[in-house]
Amino acid sequence: MNKGIKITYILGPLVFLVLSWFIYRQVIHQPNWKTSLHQVWMAITSPQQWKLWLVLALMPVNWGIEARKWQLALRPVGGIAFRDAFRAVFTGTTMACFTPNRMGEYLGRILYIEKGRRIKAISLTMACSIAQLMVTLLIGLVGILYLRAAPPPILSGKHQGLLALDILLWIVLVLLVSLTFIYCRFSLVASLLLKVPGTRRFSIYIKVLENFDATILLRILFLSFGRYIVFIVQYSLVFPVFGVALGFWQVLGGMSVVFLVMAVVPTLTFLTELGLRWEASIQVLQLYSSNVVGIFATSFAIWLINLIIPALIGSLLIVRIKLFKSR
Repeated sequence: MNKGIKITYILGPLVFLVLSWFIYRQVIHQPNWKTSLHQVWMAITSPQQWKLWLVLALMPVNWGIEARKWQLALRPVGGIAFRDAFRAVFTGTTMACFTPNRMGEYLGRILYIEKGRRIKAISLTMACSIAQLMVTLLIGLVGILYLRAAPPPILSGKHQGLLALDILLWIVLVLLVSLTFIYCRFSLVASLLLKVPGTRRFSIYIKVLENFDATILLRILFLSFGRYIVFIVQYSLVFPVFGVALGFWQVLGGMSVVFLVMAVVPTLTFLTELGLRWEASIQVLQLYSSNVVGIFATSFAIWLINLIIPALIGSLLIVRIKLFKSR
């Protein structure tokens, strides 16, 4: 395990550096890129900076919705106070920064659960992840259809690009149908899994899924839609600050595909996630805007506000937990 962790820490920064190099090459090949960098700095200190403060204010709203989702998901095992759920999602964000594909998020959250309920809580937490992924796939599917129906001039006539969109569309459709069936039939899926030879030893993880109430699952799904809307609003606010002129439908269509890529492509650490976020945003949104520097700046600002600041807060909460237990 230690060897695997060491390899992860080596590969993470390496992939990040490679992606950063490609992005750097893209930036310096843009016309007047030095002027663009100066414009970005001016934008931060411009009268539009209030939009950045509003995005920062939306960060606790974003994680508050996630905390509420988790609070609802834990009802079958006794529930959790919203205050503790809110702290848990921040702590989970801290742990997620240093684990492949943000898997450490589950470990960070269960620190706030009593020991006897922690194993069951991991399985229930997955319901929140599945709901958010379903929303990402669904809106991402709409985004692909939007790009396919009204392709930007830079994409029109490029059969390889359109073919790639068609392939991605069918992959997303299959994943969405599969996850929808699992989400709507947790009890049935749990029963089927328990009949598979060798799964009895995992029954403690599986049986807890049978107790999900349909109303709770529906509320979790609606909250996932709400969280997605917060993400789109944040990007819509930040793009103009950095001089990226995009209409609302272009933001929704473009970012839905970016979120889709972020959801399905595995990442090693928060560094590789940042690199992938930059690369995906630039590749998709430059179909509508040539301001690569502004797209890069927007992605970095959202990453900093939505992930790094919560991770720092979560690290302080971890210290608080240790001090509390030591007493």
